[in-house]
Amino acid sequence: MTGSDIHGEFPLYRRRRSSVRMVVSAVAALAVTGGVGYWAYTALFGDDGEDPRVAAATAELERFLSAWEAGDARRAGLLTDTPGNAESLITSVMTNLEPSRTDIGAGRGERKEGGEVEVPFTVRMALPGAGDYAWRSRAKLVEQGDVWKVEFHSGLVHPAVVPGQTLALKSRERAAVLDANGDELRAASLVGAVDPKTGKGVSGLQARYDRRLMGGSGPSKSVVVVDRRSGQVVKQLTAAEEPPGQPVRTTVEPEVQEAAAEALDGVAKNAAIVAVEPSSGHILAAANTPAGMNRALAGRYPPGSTFKVVTAAALLKQGMKPSDRGECPKFAYVNGQRFENQDQFVLPAEATFRDNFAHSCNTFFVNARNRLSGSTLHETAEAFGIGGDWDVGATTYDGSVPVSTSDNDKAAAAIGQARVQASPLVMASVAATVKEGAFKQPLLVPDAVKNRFEPHARLDEGVVRALRSMMRATVTDGAGRALRGISGEPHAKTGTAEFGTATPPPTHAWMIGYQGDRDLAWSVLLEDGGSGGSDAGPIAARFLRNLAR
Repeated sequence: MTGSDIHGEFPLYRRRRSSVRMVVSAVAALAVTGGVGYWAYTALFGDDGEDPRVAAATAELERFLSAWEAGDARRAGLLTDTPGNAESLITSVMTNLEPSRTDIGAGRGERKEGGEVEVPFTVRMALPGAGDYAWRSRAKLVEQGDVWKVEFHSGLVHPAVVPGQTLALKSRERAAVLDANGDELRAASLVGAVDPKTGKGVSGLQARYDRRLMGGSGPSKSVVVVDRRSGQVVKQLTAAEEPPGQPVRTTVEPEVQEAAAEALDGVAKNAAIVAVEPSSGHILAAANTPAGMNRALAGRYPPGSTFKVVTAAALLKQGMKPSDRGECPKFAYVNGQRFENQDQFVLPAEATFRDNFAHSCNTFFVNARNRLSGSTLHETAEAFGIGGDWDVGATTYDGSVPVSTSDNDKAAAAIGQARVQASPLVMASVAATVKEGAFKQPLLVPDAVKNRFEPHARLDEGVVRALRSMMRATVTDGAGRALRGISGEPHAKTGTAEFGTATPPPTHAWMIGYQGDRDLAWSVLLEDGGSGGSDAGPIAARFLRNLAR
């Protein structure tokens, strides 16, 4: 048996307590009424002549074993000659091993010189992370007056245990998840968690690369004997024969990750920051607050006005120029549905396409939908990689921009609402695509990536140049004013995305952008956070200032 000290089995005589007592009682009754002759003895005990003293002692041992099996260390201890010692060691063993199933059975006992009785028994346990483990031991029972007691010593619990020791589980050494520098990565939502009972990865990269980090698919824990005072392992009882685990190296840059995490310190809402390297697609940071759900890479949200980068690309492709005039009225109507700007602002009559983009005028983009077919936004989004099947090396949500099914659907999609969905990673990649001039699929664990997504469509150079100027204008003249005065020539787009069915609907706050002097693009999401410019903007500013320190 793998993971067992058993080499052969004891015959088990379990669940016979009542019959043993009936036999002993019958013997006693016959003795009182006239003695027990040979024929009467064999009729009661069989030809093997089982000793009633052995039977009585075994019955008491079975009471002890049943209490141990049930985890009742106190009751088990009271059936021994040293209750305190027995209760302490059994409690320690059951607490350390935490078996999901325990089965303990007695074998056939025998009387020894001096009158004591010795009975073998077998312990079988199902141990989380270590599998099934079984061992054999022997118990000596002595009479104290008219009561049988289990003579307790450490080796009774397990033959390998001596006084001052106990049994425990030892986890196999897992390899580490590393950052880009080769140091252990400490971004909790990315790394994930390991189940302390089974030793298996249960979330994040710990779960995705569990076998690689563990070094195999075998047991993650082994049974050991440890010193009760120091906890040091003194003997290995089982061992998994598996190769050592291999580390998982990510693209996360520790200084960028730290800057993102610090920018989220004190944020009361659920929030995320993602940073990517436009030239390579490497994910440099993915911070979440609170830790747990990796909303940075796998969250699904309406992107709101940050999606106007895609809509603007579609309009530029159709021939619009950033300098073209464009009205920004308070309301726009589509088949009776009213669209409005945040706080119902309007822009002057001489406002241009660039102005409408920079100030994030919803009504301009809703009215411009007539220049787009039902599939235009879907096709343009493909050039940004949105909706592709990304092989990042981690679980991600890669966005969705369905073909519009109605004029109202198209109007809402133009401002990042309706059925348009994205993650913070997707929107950071949108900014990175503008910076780089072409989509580079994000990567987190490069050596695990087999098929990077390559879009069929590409952005025209003229479209890219125009988008860059418009994103810069968002900072210098528009809604991205929170980034003014920050070094590195930030380019940005704000977003306020409605969600839910309340009236008025709550909003997520977004800001995406890239640095003009650095190979860095980013996105900030603040769930139920209000306005992109006034609420997500200051978080983005903190992130960029942290990077500049």
